[in-house]
Amino acid sequence: MAVRITSLPILSGFDRARWARAADWLAVGVAVSLPWSTTATGVFIALWLIAVLPTLDAGMLRRELKAAAGFLPVLLWLLAAIGVLWADATWAERIGGLGKFHRLLVIPLLLMHFRRSANGIWVVYGFFASVLALLAASFGLALIPGLPWRGMHQAGVPAKDYIFQSANFLICAFALLACGCEAARARQWLRALGFVALAVLFLANIFFIVGSRTALVVAPVLLVLLGWREFGWKGLVGAGLLGSMVGATIWFGSPYLRERLITSVNELQAYRATDATNSTSLHLEFLRKSLSFIDTAPIIGHGTGSIPKLFRNAAVGQAGAASVTSENPHNQFFAVAIQLGLIGTVVLLAMWIAHLLLFRGGGLHAWFGVSVVVQNVVSSLFNSHLFDFTSGWLYVFGVGVVGGMVLRKRDYA
Repeated sequence: MAVRITSLPILSGFDRARWARAADWLAVGVAVSLPWSTTATGVFIALWLIAVLPTLDAGMLRRELKAAAGFLPVLLWLLAAIGVLWADATWAERIGGLGKFHRLLVIPLLLMHFRRSANGIWVVYGFFASVLALLAASFGLALIPGLPWRGMHQAGVPAKDYIFQSANFLICAFALLACGCEAARARQWLRALGFVALAVLFLANIFFIVGSRTALVVAPVLLVLLGWREFGWKGLVGAGLLGSMVGATIWFGSPYLRERLITSVNELQAYRATDATNSTSLHLEFLRKSLSFIDTAPIIGHGTGSIPKLFRNAAVGQAGAASVTSENPHNQFFAVAIQLGLIGTVVLLAMWIAHLLLFRGGGLHAWFGVSVVVQNVVSSLFNSHLFDFTSGWLYVFGVGVVGGMVLRKRDYA
């Protein structure tokens, strides 16, 4: 039975259907631009918010805010807003710290909009098409000889950075693998083979061309979850065996992957021996200092926007890696715990759990949502991705759009 909730729109006197259609296509614009351009993404997001405003429905918005998936992001923002009051930082730093939480307020708006819109799938298609173009460009930059330009900061990275590129490729790869399983279950063997082949290309780019160390951790987790989703315990065991065999094959067949891992080990040894400043040592120093910050204010934290000053103070009189300051602890848990303490961390974890529960059950849409959330949660062990522009908006639109699609499907089941 269809579920319909009607109430007066927050803004009257507008053609709500026209504004809603505009919001749909502006969301597609966000999805298409996200892998490529920060500026274009920011413009599309601003235009989406303007377009969705006349369509807001008080009753529908209340419904999303009563549910954990919509309420908890707002609660985390409220804690951050209150947290500016006790932060020992300049007001510019406090406001800048709060700004990293603002995007969470968009999640309930997206859930509301795409719960009533039938066009959410076009946002998914737009994102996939854009990432597919990114994949083609990445292979071209890495493999075509004689090109004067090889990529953005690193060979094979045509836009943004290799960490975000790897995250996009992982999400698309595991979405395609799920599509392949669905097609095989329907005995559509050619379609299944096409989906799997395309997924392999995404994964090959990560493991052979350019990929992040974070992706090497996220990929096995998604593989195990996909095996469980598709085949239960047999799939779980099969995913473990397959992952071990593929991992061994990639290790021996990918000089790039071996070099990345060996470099990390060498950096760690240099840090222990001579306090050398490198990528690995900086991450470890940031984590060590973050733990000390949390220990001095474990319950309510140091306040919103306090991270830069804490790192500056901790670097005074230090040498080597310990002398480097940062505005980012490179861990989402610590980025929240430093500012909002145990209270904020509990709300962050509850938000992630609520979003995973939003995608419980079967269906490809639900798996797409799970992939976005799991990728964000696991990668947040090594990065503050909710506070990064591109990764943060990927999470917000991934959860909001796909979550709205899942809720719409349940409403009309």
